[in-house]
Amino acid sequence: MRRFLLDGTILEEGDEGFQDLLIRAYRGKVRPLCLCCDPPVPMYVTDIGDQLVIKRMPLSGGKHDPACPSYEPPYELSGLGPLMGGAIRFDPTSGTASLKLDFSLSKRGVVSRSNGSAGSTGSVRNETKKLSLRGLLHFLWHESGLTEWTSHWAGKRHWWQVYHHLCEAAQRMEVRGQALADRLLIPEPFRAGDKAAIEQRRAQKLTGLFQAAGSKKLMVLVGDIKEFAEARSGRQVVIKHMPGFRLYLEQPAWRSLQRRFETELMLWQSTGTSHLMAIMTIGGTPAGIATIHEIALMAVTEHWLPIESAYEQLLVNRLGRLRSKSVKGLRFDLPRIHPFANAILQDAGPLPCALYIVPPDAGDDFQAALGEMIEARPDLASWVWQVTEGDMPPLPA
Repeated sequence: MRRFLLDGTILEEGDEGFQDLLIRAYRGKVRPLCLCCDPPVPMYVTDIGDQLVIKRMPLSGGKHDPACPSYEPPYELSGLGPLMGGAIRFDPTSGTASLKLDFSLSKRGVVSRSNGSAGSTGSVRNETKKLSLRGLLHFLWHESGLTEWTSHWAGKRHWWQVYHHLCEAAQRMEVRGQALADRLLIPEPFRAGDKAAIEQRRAQKLTGLFQAAGSKKLMVLVGDIKEFAEARSGRQVVIKHMPGFRLYLEQPAWRSLQRRFETELMLWQSTGTSHLMAIMTIGGTPAGIATIHEIALMAVTEHWLPIESAYEQLLVNRLGRLRSKSVKGLRFDLPRIHPFANAILQDAGPLPCALYIVPPDAGDDFQAALGEMIEARPDLASWVWQVTEGDMPPLPA
C-alpha cells in the first residue's frame, strides 16, 4: 500500500476516508505527496474512466523508492535517456512534458514517409535531438504505464483501459505550447449503440483536416491495425474501433512500410493474440478522403506490452506469468545496434534487476556498450541472455 500526505493528512490507499480526501484533492487541484522516500514526491490526481487515481508526474518515477509501485527504472537504461533535456523537457511547475518533434504537424506539399528519417540534403547541419513518430508512440506508452505488468492483471487490460491511459498521458504533454491531446486522435472503444455519437465526436475533432484552402494542419492518430486492405493503388488502412473509416496509404509508402517494419509485421502475423499499433500523421482532401502522411508501427502482445523481436516476445511471455511487477524497456529512437534494458524486474531480490538480450547479430561494439551499461549501475542487478549460447536462462528469483 502506498502512503500519501493528502491535504495535511497521512493515509494509505485502503484507509477509511481515503476516497473522500481524494475527491477533495481532485476538485481543489491539490498534489498528493508520496511518502515512499524523504523528501516526499509530488503526484497528481486524475480521472480515468470515471475512477480517481493517483499517478506519478511525468518523468518523475526515478525519484520514488525502488519498492514503491510508482518507481520506474533509470532513463539511461532505455532509449529515453538521450532524449531527456532536449527532445523532452519536464516543467515541474505545470507538471507537463514539452516535446520537440522531428516530423511536421502541418501539410507542406506532398509527403509520404514511413519511418520519419529524412534523406541526405547534401549539406551539414547541427542536429538537435527530436522525437520521431515511433519515439512519440513509445513515450505515450511509457507515460501511460502500459509497459508495466504483473500476472494479477491478466485478463483485465483491454482497449478501454489502453484508450483512457493514453488519453490521460497526452493531457500532460505539449508541443510548441499546445496540448498534444488537441492534435491527437485515439479511437474510442466502439459500441454499436453509441455509433452515431462516437462518429460525430470524431468528425468534430477531424473537421480541420478537410478545409479547401489555407494552411492545413495534420493530426496524429494512434490506433490498433485491423488490416491493410487492397486498393487500386496503395492500401486502405483499417483501424479497430473505427468501422467505416478508411485511411489511404500510397503504394510507394506501403512498399517502404513493409521494408522498414518487416519485423513488426511478422510478429503481428505470427500469433492471433498480438496487436499491431500504428502511429501516423493524417491529413485530408476537400473531397473528404483521409490520407496518411507518415506512419510507424509497434508490435505488442495480447497484454499490450511492446516487443521488437521474437526473443523479446519469449521474455515478455515468461515475465507475464510472474506475480512480481516487471517493466518493459523501450528503444525510442536508439538504433538497433545499441543495447538497452529489455525489461526490469523490480522485486528481484535485494536489488531491482535489469534484463538484457544480446541478439545473434550483436557485434563487439554492442557487447562493449552493454558491459559499460551494467558497470555504470551498481545499484541494479543484471541478467543477460546471450541468444547465441542457447535457450533463455532462468529468470532471477
